[in-house]
Amino acid sequence: MTHPLPGRRLARGAVGVLAATVLTGIAVVPASAAEPDLGIGPLAPITDVRPGSGVDVPFSLLNKGTDDVGKVWVTYSVTSGLTAADSYSNCRYSKEPAHDEAPARELAVCAVDQPLKPGVVYVPEHPLGLKALDRALYDNLSMTVEATEPGPSDGGGSDPVPGTGAPLKLVEKAPATDADRADHDEDSASSDVTAVNTADFALTGAQLKGKAGDEVTATVTFANEGPAWVYREPGRSAATVDVRIPPGTSVVKAHDFCTPVTRTHYSCGTSQSWVDEERGEEYPFVLRIDKVVEGATGKVSFDGTDRPFDRNAANDTADIVVNAGSGTTDGSTDGSSTDGSSTGGSSAAGSSATGGTAATGGSSGGSDAASAASSSTSGGSTDGGPGTRTVDGGLAATGSDSTLPVVGASAAALLAGGGIVYAVRRRTAAAEQR
Repeated sequence: MTHPLPGRRLARGAVGVLAATVLTGIAVVPASAAEPDLGIGPLAPITDVRPGSGVDVPFSLLNKGTDDVGKVWVTYSVTSGLTAADSYSNCRYSKEPAHDEAPARELAVCAVDQPLKPGVVYVPEHPLGLKALDRALYDNLSMTVEATEPGPSDGGGSDPVPGTGAPLKLVEKAPATDADRADHDEDSASSDVTAVNTADFALTGAQLKGKAGDEVTATVTFANEGPAWVYREPGRSAATVDVRIPPGTSVVKAHDFCTPVTRTHYSCGTSQSWVDEERGEEYPFVLRIDKVVEGATGKVSFDGTDRPFDRNAANDTADIVVNAGSGTTDGSTDGSSTDGSSTGGSSAAGSSATGGTAATGGSSGGSDAASAASSSTSGGSTDGGPGTRTVDGGLAATGSDSTLPVVGASAAALLAGGGIVYAVRRRTAAAEQR
């Protein structure tokens, strides 16, 4: 006859007690409260803003849940043409640098410590106060509302600083209608803020010399001479520059931001979808002189993209000239031009590049167009006429239709062959800042 082990009998009894306890506990656990459901109404576009003036931004919030929300966090951010005009004591202000192909922003996180009743539309006691800076043109405002405090931004930035003025307060507007609920379906909203301002986009070409067989570098420059910065929509180049290579030469290397349309026509974009004032891009082309064509001329121009902010057309085109009036020949008298001398046509490069020597928005490393004027002054002259930079001492540039381009010119090409003189028109003052 076998005898049950005392320990086994005890274990079975304990299991029964434990099961009963668990079931009882499940029966008495209260149902959890519903998650807060907050929404922010659409933000209307703001236009005709004058630089230096204030901007009032009305907004509305709605608690779409069934319970009061005791405290909310309202966050708003603006691009660099705008700044906060009001310093609310319940807000903390910081600056976020450009990152992930987004421009720099100013950020405010406001803790509004007052209950929001369900089914009621709330508005600020006074419209949100912003100010347009002298560089304002195409800017953006974004807002969110949350029931919990937001964490730090992924983009880093400055330490938050508390405001010093009266707090941001909300007041009841009216009970929500079905239309209000539809309008407040999201917890974030954004709006474009457009200022009445200008930005002068300018191009600079080059005038070069050399003999048949030489490889030389021609640097085309795009600069935003301000006063406004220009911000396009994400993924779109801030500007697109058409570069048409002079006859008698061919492209050995083109800049990373430039793609071939034909063997003598390149379309060059920008590193980001924005360009700050006094900034821009340089596009060095390493070229080979296949045959000397006296006064061979290529054209640099913007593509057909509308630029209503640019009211100065005088610097919208430039020339790349090889051996202007040199009298140098290599036995060839054929001076016929190719499609490199044409100024027509539109660019195919509409998206922003991510590599190379960019100088836009202050967010990507590299040189800016304005820095061209502060480069070496050895061995060159500046008699190339408007919109050109002259390089003497065995350097020549501009391309023909003989060889296909190899994309990927490095910044080192800017110094190849020595004695490159940069003379960017009307940009000496900006260059000295570099």
